[in-house]
Amino acid sequence: MSRNLLTPLSLMFCVLLATAHALRFGNIIEALTVVAALPMIFSRKAWCAEVLALSMLILSIFWLYVGGMFIDIRNSLGQPWIRLALIMTAVFGISIAAFVMCCSATGKKWFYREQGHSRYRASAFCLTFLLCFTARSKAPFDIFLADRFFPADRFFAGAGLLEILLLSYYSSWLVYKMADPAGMRKIRPVIWLLFSLVFFSQFIFGIAGVDKMLMTGTLHVPVPALIAAGPVFRGGGYFMPVLFTASIFIVGPAWCSWLCYIGAWDDRLSRMSGKKYHPLKGWILWLRLVLLILVILAAYLMRILEVPGVLAFGAAALFGIAGIAVMLLFSRRLGVMVHCSTFCPMGIISNLLGKLSLWRIKINHECSHCGACSRVCRYSALSIRDIELGRPGISCTLCGDCVSACGHSSIDYHLPFLSAETSRMIFIVLVSSLHAVFLGVARI
Repeated sequence: MSRNLLTPLSLMFCVLLATAHALRFGNIIEALTVVAALPMIFSRKAWCAEVLALSMLILSIFWLYVGGMFIDIRNSLGQPWIRLALIMTAVFGISIAAFVMCCSATGKKWFYREQGHSRYRASAFCLTFLLCFTARSKAPFDIFLADRFFPADRFFAGAGLLEILLLSYYSSWLVYKMADPAGMRKIRPVIWLLFSLVFFSQFIFGIAGVDKMLMTGTLHVPVPALIAAGPVFRGGGYFMPVLFTASIFIVGPAWCSWLCYIGAWDDRLSRMSGKKYHPLKGWILWLRLVLLILVILAAYLMRILEVPGVLAFGAAALFGIAGIAVMLLFSRRLGVMVHCSTFCPMGIISNLLGKLSLWRIKINHECSHCGACSRVCRYSALSIRDIELGRPGISCTLCGDCVSACGHSSIDYHLPFLSAETSRMIFIVLVSSLHAVFLGVARI
């Protein structure tokens, strides 16, 4: 037998063992999730080797746990357990051997395709799976649509695991597509708009009576400003503010250019402008701070005056309509995201809190001041003064359009003690994973 076949055969054997174990207890979805590893084995892509290696290590620990549990059961029943212990030890050993094979030179010969950025693709897959699996395990109700439409019962673990697996594949694919800065600039608006379409499609179906499309069955106005104003008015309900803040600490102000369900509209309309791009004056960017104060003050006054929920709902809806009007009247005409840069209160919170994160975009000394980055920045964050200072202005959202526009590689993502390329790839891993997770769980 060729040594090159040892890797796929050992992995296949482990997959079949895990599948048989799941089927023994009637967990069909868990079995299908395990079987889904087979395409990874035969794709022969380098990133799959790293995912499978980690999976085999986790699987070996799982067999130790299961073996110990079975031995305890047999002991308590006074039944023999030595043969069982030997079998489980052998299964554990096979899983460890498969792990070693994935990491060995033999394994690398099998998984030889698409070796560039394989570690980052594997990281995105694992991080997405971990975040989704944790959310699914800890949430007090089904948060994935697959679990809602195909729920768990006595012999069925729920289809959520398969949805999580697909989202993990998706995040890995995004890293592959965005590894090149030019590819990142092309695909970001597309996947951002995709997220918004999925989000609002679920909202529309929810209004139409499909309650499973709503997170809790309770409708809220999908206006970003309510992330801050909603809890002030209700005196509770801090899930969205916590989620918003956590995402900013992970990827800085990238919430506004990657994860906001409304911002994608402003981006799309600004790209429809047939006129030359018009940057905004610096002081105008701070209007959002004034609006933030007014919105929170209004929410607090409505709370203490005990304004009926219907009126509060109407006020929020009017604010949202005003935002859409800003997009249609100004963003589309000027070619810049006027709504996100001057009207949305959450935008200024994102920009200010983003200063607490480690993420930065920096311009190095090789910059020729050609202005190519300024011409593609739709957040008006790269004025001549900003370029001279070597960093974008307050309204920067780390969208990355400027990185691909620079023909001198003079502008890039920055993390302390890491190279520009490593920093950019880590950012792509994090933002791709968050995008995939939000695609799965973000609903009204």
